Amino acid sequence: MSFLEHLSALLQLLQSHYPVIKLAHISLVACSASLFTARGLAVLAGAAWPMQKVARRLSVLIDVALLAAGLSLWTLLGLNPGRDPWLASKLSLLLLYIVLGSIALKRGRSRGQRAAGLLAALLVLGLMVTVARTHHPLGLFH
Repeated sequence: MSFLEHLSALLQLLQSHYPVIKLAHISLVACSASLFTARGLAVLAGAAWPMQKVARRLSVLIDVALLAAGLSLWTLLGLNPGRDPWLASKLSLLLLYIVLGSIALKRGRSRGQRAAGLLAALLVLGLMVTVARTHHPLGLFH
């Protein structure tokens, strides 16, 4: 079996599981956002658990699964951020969310900086969700 035949078989498998992959992606967004919010609030409260190995690894595990589901949908639907402005917007917002999340959880030097990072990250996350739902680069602002 050639590479192209393997690729075709993989795409057929993905197509047959589209509803499951989409549900997994949405569910993983909810899990990731919930864990991030809990960790961010706990950091602000001075708790140690958000930065312990178990919490960090769980976060990475969820986010890797989320990325895999997102890339599967991207491939399955034939999306291209160069052609689909809403996807380019969502990916740009994802990078901003990661930076703000890092400020919220560890890079912020003061409680105020971490609180601002958490709030900004959650606002960006909300905008990302509206971009994904509307397929418009401005999300709810269009």
